[in-house]
Amino acid sequence: MSTIAAPFVSVQEYLSTDYSPDVDYVDGELEDRNVGEKGHGKIQKALILRLGLREKELGVFVIQEQRVQISSTRFRVPDTCVMLGGEPDQEIFTAPPFLCVEVLSPDDRMSRMQRKISDYLRMGVRYVWVIDPGTRQAWVCDAQGMREVKDGVLRTADPEIAVPLAELFA
Repeated sequence: MSTIAAPFVSVQEYLSTDYSPDVDYVDGELEDRNVGEKGHGKIQKALILRLGLREKELGVFVIQEQRVQISSTRFRVPDTCVMLGGEPDQEIFTAPPFLCVEVLSPDDRMSRMQRKISDYLRMGVRYVWVIDPGTRQAWVCDAQGMREVKDGVLRTADPEIAVPLAELFA
């Protein structure tokens, strides 16, 4: 991931420009998101399918690569996010998702990922999952901190969501 070499970009310009793939917007700068690799895509697909099939049961709405407005000058695009309740009416989510998922690519750096995690938690996101297909590791982040998944299952509470890592890495 890198910051795109460009002069200051206004929020209005960011919101009215089509980026492919979409980029994060952080205080006037555009930040690339590393996407497009098979390992990344397979994890994202497995999550969307697994969680999408349980939307009604869990009372959630699941979507991939959705712009989330963290603050007036910060927009993030998590790989997958889960909203409590039905589908929001907004095109850009301003309410905190229940869960944001970030899938690491080989070029991702944990220091940069930590800034994203901090943004999500500061906004009020209850859980952030970070999944590394290269090392087959995952972490759960919440208000208590960041913990590596040791029992092989990514989890949330209220609602309880449990996703075995083996299914994601299959």
